[in-house]
Amino acid sequence: MGKNLTSREQDYSKWYNELVVKADLAENSAVRGCMVIKPYGYAIWEKMQAELDRMFKETGHQNAYFPLFVPKSLFEAEEKNAEGFAKECAVVTHYRLKTDEENKGKLIVDPAAKLEEELVVRPTSEAVIWNTYKNWIQSYRDLPILINQWANVVRWEMRTRLFLRTSEFLWQEGHTAHATRQEALAETMQMNDIYAEFVENFMATPVIKGAKTENERFAGAEETYCIEALMQDGKALQAGTSHFLGQNFAKAFDVKFATKEGGLEHVWATSWGVSTRLMGALVMTHSDDKGLVLPPKLAPIQVVIVPIYKSEEQLDQISDVANGLVKDLRAKGISVKFDNRDTHKPGWKFAQYELQGVPVRLAIGPKDIEKGTVELARRDTLTKEFVEMDGVVEKVVALMEEIQETLYHKAKNFRDEHITKVDSFDEFKAILKKKGGFISAHWDGTSETENRIKELTKATIRCVPFDRKEEEGICVLTGKPSSGRVLFAKAY
Repeated sequence: MGKNLTSREQDYSKWYNELVVKADLAENSAVRGCMVIKPYGYAIWEKMQAELDRMFKETGHQNAYFPLFVPKSLFEAEEKNAEGFAKECAVVTHYRLKTDEENKGKLIVDPAAKLEEELVVRPTSEAVIWNTYKNWIQSYRDLPILINQWANVVRWEMRTRLFLRTSEFLWQEGHTAHATRQEALAETMQMNDIYAEFVENFMATPVIKGAKTENERFAGAEETYCIEALMQDGKALQAGTSHFLGQNFAKAFDVKFATKEGGLEHVWATSWGVSTRLMGALVMTHSDDKGLVLPPKLAPIQVVIVPIYKSEEQLDQISDVANGLVKDLRAKGISVKFDNRDTHKPGWKFAQYELQGVPVRLAIGPKDIEKGTVELARRDTLTKEFVEMDGVVEKVVALMEEIQETLYHKAKNFRDEHITKVDSFDEFKAILKKKGGFISAHWDGTSETENRIKELTKATIRCVPFDRKEEEGICVLTGKPSSGRVLFAKAY
């Protein structure tokens, strides 16, 4: 099964698309630009969701749910936000269909059922949420409000790719309201840190934390912080964003609170989100030409046991041993599957679980029963060894930790090797063409220069890293003074 994947060398984009479909993560749907997330893919998303949800709740956030539809007038209230999303909006204009008598009973829009006010299908929920917060916030005692929602959003895309860019996608969006600027900024930073912790600890994907430039900022935000990851093809992927919205939405929706001192002030806001794009990042960070490679912390099946037998009698013997292992592994909190289906041969199963990225595979045959051993195969290194039956549970438990670490370090080494300092524009273009990755270069701080570099190379400023050194230099394009390096890359 894994054999007929296009190789990454040959065509990375094609490899990715084939892998997502063949590994049963997702497929294109009857609706152009939208996807069906299949059970195996959804199981990974649920694990991501569960961990993030836990982290949000540990930091005092609560989940709520807001409408899918946003009245157009509300959507228009914060102008920059409306303008930023206008080109991607799907709009509901009518609320009924009727039978067209003249045209063989086909359904047509009923002109009499035109909505008084058009509804935007949410591309993001700031407008509908801030209109609600207006009723919730009267005094400083009502603050802070720390709300998250798990939802779907619609951004009409012309060019789509499974998980990375679809017209409808799943995400979480946090929306918080605070009494002071400092509190809101601290929240924005905290959530960016939570995203980084999740992506590094669970997805085993290293990220760079930083701030977006004005050009790349969320529409309606004063500051956007982000985490940037690097994929194996040398392109960057924005894995999460956290926005400091200042008082822009509070002013647009007239959300004020009575202060302790008896004054009346606008509240301070944040919003932050990660989406099913993380699934794309997970696939592209670790996988190889044989298929998916999943970090144990997010693998729906962490261990699979495949019996190798010729007779029913042999299968019975192997099943006794395998069922004991299943019980012992589950007691240690490990998800395990004993695949005793007689509809597929062991070789087919091996290829299938390799394709689906199951971290550890155990094979047990009659000889293993005699010797008291089991064959253990690791998905990350593709190595095999025979392990004593008695020690296999401890070995597997230790391997979960080890594989998680190995994947992170492998990805981090790759990322670090693909951060290149350049001081001339010729060098910039050469590195971008030959090697890709992040290019660390001086920039004069203007939107014009940023746009010009993007026009000439398709590379954008991914972030101004938080840990960058302040150093005098000259802009790689204009030769004007610069106060520090930023990271450029081509991106998804």
